[in-house]
Formats: sequence, structure tokens, C-alpha cells
Amino acid sequence: MSDESKKEKPKKRQEQAGRGIENLPVKLGKEYEVDITETTPNGEGIARINGFLVFVPNKMPGDHVKVKIVRLDSASADAEIVK
Repeated sequence: MSDESKKEKPKKRQEQAGRGIENLPVKLGKEYEVDITETTPNGEGIARINGFLVFVPNKMPGDHVKVKIVRLDSASADAEIVK
């Protein structure tokens, strides 16, 4: 077997970034106060918590809201408004 074939396969993007779900700046089920800074093409508000994308339905830039994280992956989170 050549040295070339012994090389390890590249790690997945999530592993390379060192950001598994447990190391994200937000936690599933936790509440945060956020500022909506932009919107997606389909109208969702976008907030960032320590640079991490959080999508909030039916909100516009300039809105300040309290949200609860309801879905989480290594790249972004979906949140719902807390009343």
C-alpha cells in the first residue's frame, strides 16, 4: 500500500470547524433577546448571536425580540417568538 492511500480522509466540514452541535453559541430550547438585522428572500428575519445565524419568522430589520431556539444545526438555528 502506498503512503498516498494511507492518508486519512478529510474530516467533515463541521469537524474541521470544531463546531459540533454541543459547541455552538446557542442551545436548543434556550431563550435569547436578539436584534433582527436583515431578512431572507422569503421574508424571515435574521439575527446573529455571537455571529451564529438565527432565523426568526415574520420579523423585520430593526425589530428587537425575545426568541426561543426550536431547531438547531451546525450552521444555523430557527427560533420562535416568546410572548
